[in-house]
Amino acid sequence: MMKRFFSNKIVLFILLIILLIYLNNGSLFTKQSTTPPEILAHRGLGQTFTMTGITGDTCTAERIFEPEHPYLENTIPSMAKAFDLGADIVELDIKPTKDDQFAVFHDWTLECRTNAHGMVKDYTMEELKQLDVGYGYTADEGKTYPFRGKGIGLMPSLDEVLSYFPEKSFLIHIKSADPEEGTQLAQYLGALPEHQLSQLTVYGDDQPISMLKKSLPDIRVMSMSTLKSCVLSYFATGWTGYVPAACQDTQLHIPETYAPWLWGWPDKFIQRMAEVNTRVILVAGNGGWSEGFDTMEDVERIPKHYSGGIWTNRVDRIAQWFK
Repeated sequence: MMKRFFSNKIVLFILLIILLIYLNNGSLFTKQSTTPPEILAHRGLGQTFTMTGITGDTCTAERIFEPEHPYLENTIPSMAKAFDLGADIVELDIKPTKDDQFAVFHDWTLECRTNAHGMVKDYTMEELKQLDVGYGYTADEGKTYPFRGKGIGLMPSLDEVLSYFPEKSFLIHIKSADPEEGTQLAQYLGALPEHQLSQLTVYGDDQPISMLKKSLPDIRVMSMSTLKSCVLSYFATGWTGYVPAACQDTQLHIPETYAPWLWGWPDKFIQRMAEVNTRVILVAGNGGWSEGFDTMEDVERIPKHYSGGIWTNRVDRIAQWFK
């Protein structure tokens, strides 16, 4: 009799814990947001390409789809158009130059997209401004080059971008694993006005991000290390509503495949992260190769009333649905 009594109490206790977890992380008592998602435009508005067989060394300019617009990634016109279409944040890539500036450019070397060869760091910013960043784009295996001659002078410096858009939000991608680039970027960003610095997030490899964070502890950052540290800690404690210190002042790129496993997803999770100055960006699929919500069919998979950020390569196609 006593054994059955204690057994029933244990079952009741377990059911009570499950109920508390559900109430603490479910949406039953959560006010649904009426704020539309923030749109993060990957590299502004640029040309897109087939992902079939892509590797880290693939020259994507040689495999673009037939152009639907005249804009080239990582240029000021493409960023301006992305913001005009409704982007809240623009992602851009940076590389250090020979004269210690930061060029806004994606590739390790110049020959894929431009009419030059070698590394970005082998040129001064002034020399890079003379190049044609549309030189290598082709949609028909080299039969025609629709942007050749139209990209001369369009490679901007990071300073040009932030001066041109002083009130806009950017996600800055350090493309190198060199920790010195994190230090160099911290020196540059540290001189910006506080309100402008608060609109920036920096992501990249662990070492440069770690160095940058040491110099600018309040800036929002993301690396694989910060992402794992936050998510794994949250898996362990998030059911209680507690947000670990590892989740403060960061940015989380959450693949839609894994997002439903997060405690309180989506509403409570996003609210909890916002309270510790952390931005949540939903990326398509399993997060590989910059997968984005690029079509209306993709958008239909986003949770109803979702108020976090979404990653897209085609702001021109999806922004109107939200804005």
